[in-house]
Amino acid sequence: MTQVPDTDLAVAASGLVKTFGDFRAVDGIDLEVRRGEVFGVLGPNGAGKTTTLKMLATLLPMDGGEASIFGVDVRRHPHMIRQLVGVTGQYASVDENLTGSENLWLFGRLQGLSSARSKATAADLLERFGLTEARDKQISTFSGGMRRRLDLAASLISQPPLIFLDEPTTGLDPRTRGQMWETIRELIREGSTVLLTTQYLDEADQLADRIAVIDRGIKVAEGTPDELKTSVGSSTLQLRMSDPDEASSAAAVVRRVLGEEPVLTPEAGGMNAALADANQAADVLIALRQSGLSIASATVQKPTLDEVFMAITGHGAEDETHEPQMEAAR
Repeated sequence: MTQVPDTDLAVAASGLVKTFGDFRAVDGIDLEVRRGEVFGVLGPNGAGKTTTLKMLATLLPMDGGEASIFGVDVRRHPHMIRQLVGVTGQYASVDENLTGSENLWLFGRLQGLSSARSKATAADLLERFGLTEARDKQISTFSGGMRRRLDLAASLISQPPLIFLDEPTTGLDPRTRGQMWETIRELIREGSTVLLTTQYLDEADQLADRIAVIDRGIKVAEGTPDELKTSVGSSTLQLRMSDPDEASSAAAVVRRVLGEEPVLTPEAGGMNAALADANQAADVLIALRQSGLSIASATVQKPTLDEVFMAITGHGAEDETHEPQMEAAR
C-alpha cells in the first residue's frame, strides 16, 4: 500500500478554476475532504463535477487555484498524486476482449506489481466484488453492473488511500445501485477515503458524510445532509390537490400563508412547501379549505435533498448543460 502522509485532510483545494475557451467550467471552487469520510459533490450534468475531479487527479491542468492530496501539492508532484489516488470514471475502461481476471492482472502489471502479486490481487478483488464466477468470462459478456464493479476493482489494484468515484452508478438498475452503495460503504469501513460525484440526490443522501452542491461551476452550498435539509426549513408540507387544475390557486394560498414559494412536483396537482415550524401545516390546510380548495393528500416530513437543490439553485438536479466527460484513469 502507498505510504500516506500524516495529515487529517485527504483533499484541500482552494479557488479551483478551469476554462475551455470562453466557458468557465469550474469557477473558484474550494473543497476540504477529511480522511476516512465519503465526501459527495452533488450537481446536475455539466455543473463542473467531473472537471474538478480531473484537475485533482492530475488529468487536467488547473487554470487557477491550488490543491493538495494528503498534503502533497497537485501541481508540483503529479506522480506522487497518482500513487495516492484511484479513479473510477463514468465509463468502464476495461478491455472487452479480455476476461475479468486478465483485465485486473494487466492493470496490476501496468502499476508495477509483479506477475504473481498481480494475479493474487486480481483474485482477491474478484472475490471481494462478487465476480469470482465470472473471472474467466470475456468482458463483452458482462452486465452493466458487473462492468462497474470490475472498473471499481481495477482502481483499487494499488490499494490507494483516496478513491475518486465519478458518478459510479450512472445507468445501473436500482438493485445493482444498491450493491454498489454497499461496496462503497465497505471501502470506508476498511479505512479508505472517498470523493464521490453524483447527480442522484438519493445517492448523496445515502452515502455522503458531507456534501458540496455545485451548480454552473460554482459551489453554492456545503454541509452534512441534515444541515442542508435544515437550511430550507425544519419540515416540508407535501400536498396533492384533488383537482390538478387548482394547483396554481393552491400555490397562491400557500405563498400567502407561509411567505414562501412552494415547489411544484412532477405529480399532477402536487407541491412541496418548506415549513419553519411543523405547526404551520395546520394554517395552510385551514386556508385551503376557506378558499374552497380540496386536497387529495397532505403529509409533513423532513425536507429532501431534492427540495434543498431546488431551493438553492432554482432548478432541478436533472437539468443538463455541457461538461467534458471523464475517462476512467488508474
